[in-house]
Amino acid sequence: MTSAHNDLTSHPWFFCGIGGSGMLPLALILKGHGAQVAGSDRSRDQGRTPEKFAWLESLGFDLHPQDGSGVTGPEQTLVASAAVEDTVPEMVRAKEFGCPRMSRAQLLATLFNAAPFGVAIGGTSGKSTVTGMTGWIMTHAGRDPTIMNGAVMKNFATPDAPFASARVGQGNAFVSEVDESDGSIALYRPKVAVLGNVSLDHKSLEELRQLFGDFLGRAEVAAINLDDAETAALAPHAKALVTFGISSSEAQIAATDVVEGPTSLTATVLDRRDGTSHALKLKVPGRHNLYNALAAIAAANAAGVSVADAVEALGSFVGLARRFDIVGTSASGITVIDDFGHNPDKVSATLATLKAHPGRVIAFFQPHGYGPLKQMGHELAQVLATKLGPDDVTILCDPVYFGGTVDRSEGSERIVRLIEADGGKAEYVPSREDCAARIAQIAQPGDRVVVMGARDDTLTVFAKDLLARLP
Repeated sequence: MTSAHNDLTSHPWFFCGIGGSGMLPLALILKGHGAQVAGSDRSRDQGRTPEKFAWLESLGFDLHPQDGSGVTGPEQTLVASAAVEDTVPEMVRAKEFGCPRMSRAQLLATLFNAAPFGVAIGGTSGKSTVTGMTGWIMTHAGRDPTIMNGAVMKNFATPDAPFASARVGQGNAFVSEVDESDGSIALYRPKVAVLGNVSLDHKSLEELRQLFGDFLGRAEVAAINLDDAETAALAPHAKALVTFGISSSEAQIAATDVVEGPTSLTATVLDRRDGTSHALKLKVPGRHNLYNALAAIAAANAAGVSVADAVEALGSFVGLARRFDIVGTSASGITVIDDFGHNPDKVSATLATLKAHPGRVIAFFQPHGYGPLKQMGHELAQVLATKLGPDDVTILCDPVYFGGTVDRSEGSERIVRLIEADGGKAEYVPSREDCAARIAQIAQPGDRVVVMGARDDTLTVFAKDLLARLP
């Protein structure tokens, strides 16, 4: 434990929105280092995912209603995402007391930079999976890392720790995904920087090139994907490189003999630096996961783990919750998959994985907000229309809405119109409950039903309930 960690654990913390996918792992890491942590969450007050909050209380977190009562004095540091409005009672109380305030990103960067050996995973898509894979490799190699993820890592989840989106280790390594969408990637000082891909999501390409170029330049070693033109172009920024790719003949770590199964993938990993080859068996499907695996192998290798050990460790990697997560198959042979796909890139990767194998696809999509839907509606509709075939169907319910002042005039019905205009087949069913009934009505043996959406933990419950309704 460094002195910077001691500074972090010497005073109490209060998390506003402690159950959120970005907040929960940070709260777990602080608590794991001995800090006193309290928090509140609107979802808890509304009765959503009670088992998550019961688990947090069992670990000794002090939970309060979101009415300001948990903020008790100026010695507390308030952690809140930038999206939290100043009118929320905790914010008002913290301001009255003069409590210091930190954003999620500032706290993560502080914890990360305090660790002796930071491995930062960046890129527009695949960060959570690459973080989970790299963390698993480092754990397997005996490095006992601390891991910060935005998703539950199934390898670390147990009945006692069902929401394992973080792992608190005693080793010197800290493996974390880092976010470019809010510009906070600029706060990190990694020993190893990983860059998988660069594509338009939240910022302009000019801004992204600057952010990612600087990110690579701050690290001692960078692991980069040479198959991504934007990423490859940033190589000159790095002090030292470990490169990976499938099609690039220049990539140091490459893959051949790729065989995709419906729920798995095999390939031969080549290390062109020493001419060795290693048999890779993945328990997660899709070509995008082969890229994720190569990124993790390169990252771990840059951190001192041999390619052979990294490839072997990935044979027992079982994936992340809500990342092409197979919930089960009904008696008549209808499979339900729970997936985090919420932007055009991620939805496209999920649908490509499904369409690599025969069988009709029923794609259920719950947009993760009215704002994002307005911003990326056209691209999303295009993906749903073109990636799916004439027999497949997309079903959309209303966007998730937790309150606030957002403009709700344009919702899912617009996306259905756009999908149909692009030649696809889609239905708008406003209530999610009615969507389940509709899917149960039309599903046939051999169909794959994929439940997609973000920012809503209850989608997993929806997917499980849906499976139970199917013949």
